[in-house]
Amino acid sequence: MTVYALGLAAALSGALGVAGLLAAHGARAEGSRFLPWTEAETPALALHDLSGRPRALADHLGSVVLINFWATWCDPCRDEMPSMRRLQERLTGEPFTILAVNHGEAQARVREFVERMHVGFGILLDPDQEAPRAWRVRILPASFLVGRDGRVRYRVIGEMDWASDDAVRTVQSLLR
Repeated sequence: MTVYALGLAAALSGALGVAGLLAAHGARAEGSRFLPWTEAETPALALHDLSGRPRALADHLGSVVLINFWATWCDPCRDEMPSMRRLQERLTGEPFTILAVNHGEAQARVREFVERMHVGFGILLDPDQEAPRAWRVRILPASFLVGRDGRVRYRVIGEMDWASDDAVRTVQSLLR
């Protein structure tokens, strides 16, 4: 076998190994995409919204809060936003809030995106990208469900259909 063929075989083997790990993770996650939060504390979250008003997670004590880290350039982030809006509509009248934390983009760009997409929930700006570090966000989108007591209960890595039965049941369990 040539060096090229050996390199190609090694690359394919590595790719298949990664694909196998992803498939195994997907199979495990099929039951629920909600991973229990295992950290001792809930990270702080205090940023400004699109109007420049300060907003903090602590302001929502008594409500279940979906915190979503996203960016306008992130296709999966954009794709899941309509389902987040549908979840919010489905839970109208419940103590439930969505805070979508934008990952370091200019306010004008975020505002134009939000208006075009008719987002309809709280958008927070994180120009210095400090919040993702505190929340240990490594990929976008990344989401966290915070219980009424202010403690993170679950995290979701990657795109999620927030209007799915599993998502609605999980949020409703935290509302009780």
